[in-house]
Amino acid sequence: MAQAETRVLTAHVPLPLADKVDQLASRLERSRGWIMKQALSAWVEQEEERNRLTREALAEVDAGLVIDHQSIQAWADSLDTDNPLPVPR
Repeated sequence: MAQAETRVLTAHVPLPLADKVDQLASRLERSRGWIMKQALSAWVEQEEERNRLTREALAEVDAGLVIDHQSIQAWADSLDTDNPLPVPR
C-alpha cells in the first residue's frame, strides 16, 4: 500500500501539555506523532463542523427563518410559571 504524502509541522507547546502527550503515547503504546495527528484531525473536524453550522445558521437568517427576541423572552419567562408557553416556532 502506498504511503500518503506528509509534511512536518512544528509547534511550541507548554511543557505540561507535552508531558501529557508523552504520557498518553506511553499508555496507548503509540508514538507522539500519532497522538498529535489524532488530536489535530479531531480539532480540524470540529472547526469545519462549526463553520458549516455557522454558514447554515446565517443562510436561515437570510431566508428569514428566525424567531424574534420578544417571543423567546416571553417563552423563557413563562417556564417557571404554572402555565408555560409552548416553544416558539
